[in-house]
Amino acid sequence: QLPLWESGGALVQPGGSLTLSCATFGSNLDDYAIGWFRQAPGKEREGVACIASRGGATRYVDSVKDRFTISRVNLMNAVYLEMSSLNPEDTADYFCASHVGQGALCTLTSTWYDSWGQGTQVTVSS
Repeated sequence: QLPLWESGGALVQPGGSLTLSCATFGSNLDDYAIGWFRQAPGKEREGVACIASRGGATRYVDSVKDRFTISRVNLMNAVYLEMSSLNPEDTADYFCASHVGQGALCTLTSTWYDSWGQGTQVTVSS
């Protein structure tokens, strides 16, 4: 189990931007594929974006393409989710998850991931 911490959740107005962080300690996060997931009240958990290990591919769910960007900052041992043009449908608890391994791909399927953070809340409202 890789300990993961999310941060950056907040209340933001529609059309605004927010950046979420996913960090760990004791391990090199670049060795893991990282996924961002979200769960809105009364809805199932949804894969939002993922990034493969060591500079591999990224993937996004259609509803966030061109609005969200997932990236790594290895110096910070963190993965970020930059979110822009936020709308109320983006309101959810956001979680990051890790998959150990050095493949070039990642998936938005939650069962592929080994460890999960506790989540950070994003609320988009005026």
